[in-house]
Amino acid sequence: MQPIHVIGGGLAGSEAAWQIANRGIPVMLHEMRPNRATEAHKTGLLAELVCSNSFRSDDREHNAVGLLHEEMRRLGSLVMRAGAANQVPAGGALAVDRDGFSQAVTQALICHPLVDIARGEITALPPASWDSVIIATGPLTSPPLTAAIRAVTGEEELAFFDAIAPIVDRESIDMSVAWFQSRYDNSGPGGTGADYINCPLDRRLYEAFIDALLAGDRVSFHEWETSTPYFDGCLPIEVMAERGRETLRFGPMKPVGLTDPHRQAVKPHAVVQLRQDNRLGTLFNMVGFQTKLRHAEQVRIFRMIPGLQHAEFARLGGLHRNTFINSPKLLDGTLRLKAMPRLRFAGQITGCEGYVESAAIGLLAGRFAAAERHGEAPDLPPLSSAHGALLAHITGGHMAVIDAGPRSFQPMNINFGLFPPLETSPDRRRDGERLHGAAKGMAKRRALTSRALHDLNAWAGGGAPAEAARTAPSPEAAPSPEPHPQ
Repeated sequence: MQPIHVIGGGLAGSEAAWQIANRGIPVMLHEMRPNRATEAHKTGLLAELVCSNSFRSDDREHNAVGLLHEEMRRLGSLVMRAGAANQVPAGGALAVDRDGFSQAVTQALICHPLVDIARGEITALPPASWDSVIIATGPLTSPPLTAAIRAVTGEEELAFFDAIAPIVDRESIDMSVAWFQSRYDNSGPGGTGADYINCPLDRRLYEAFIDALLAGDRVSFHEWETSTPYFDGCLPIEVMAERGRETLRFGPMKPVGLTDPHRQAVKPHAVVQLRQDNRLGTLFNMVGFQTKLRHAEQVRIFRMIPGLQHAEFARLGGLHRNTFINSPKLLDGTLRLKAMPRLRFAGQITGCEGYVESAAIGLLAGRFAAAERHGEAPDLPPLSSAHGALLAHITGGHMAVIDAGPRSFQPMNINFGLFPPLETSPDRRRDGERLHGAAKGMAKRRALTSRALHDLNAWAGGGAPAEAARTAPSPEAAPSPEPHPQ
């Protein structure tokens, strides 16, 4: 049987290789390190963690990433197995000893009889003889391969300063203050004339908001980010504010063409607009609010905006060097490149954010590629599962913008806003008492996660036993991985 080639030995590539090999198919895993280093990696180990050592919350009942952990365990994830074997205390989060984790993943793949690891940089598109390839090279894809991907996809740019605006859970917006309306009631292509949520500010609050933006604590650029251009000229909102106190009022916060139905006689001094971000209508992004503010500052400052006092953020803003493709346009439902179906993409390069999300997409890419090699049609995970919701976001969950604006598709962590709504949302306790506030939100999350695990089990035929996925690779069974600096 011809091998499936996986390019990139990060979390996504390692997970994809594991899933393929465990389905009886040989894998050639290509990793350029340590022959060619990156600006962020320090070792030649597979699945090296370059930033945090946390996989975030492990609460499978109330947290979307915790649910994703549990789904991956049930699907036989190597990443989750190695994570459990190298867990360190972190409260309700799953945090790992970073060196032990990477060593465990490396050992498991070295020891697998169907996995070969090739050390060396891939500088061009794979040859035609490689009939099934998964590209999982992450945000630090090497420049030659980036250029090759850009050429075959027709994308003008893949590496850029990615200006990300915050995304708000629709249910957390106070519509007794905010309202739906497009500027001048303009419907635009596919619009209705009421396509934005509008949050009004008077002069006093606008001035206080500008003061907070200018004084807010910001994240610094890494040295290796400084030569990367801004994407589409998108400036951070605090940089716009520095250009003059009225700049935002004549930019993304201009109040023209809008009438507050709650106070029709009062003209807003400025307006913050939020635009629908997914087809489900559960998430709205803050238009023009890309920012380099630290996350805690964003929550504090943006909750000053009327209507967003209790906002729950599915994603906070950011500005950093990134590499990802326009997946909804370029990939099919099984992560294949439409222009060259022998190529699949997985991990952060597809537009997911975070360690666990990248590994989960690698898991799916591996399963899809293995099914094809066995002559079977890939079976998509249910939309109600965390895997299905994340895949839908990547391959088509975003809307096209209804007006001239920046590219809509942006990297995203898993969150409940990506899940299809419940048919019936729980609103009472078992004893019949009505639920309110946080208790109602917790009950809704439990219902979402219960539905997800039920549907995932049906899809996977019961899946891999959870306990098996928590078992560590045996360190005695493998040779020691290559040495690396501490």
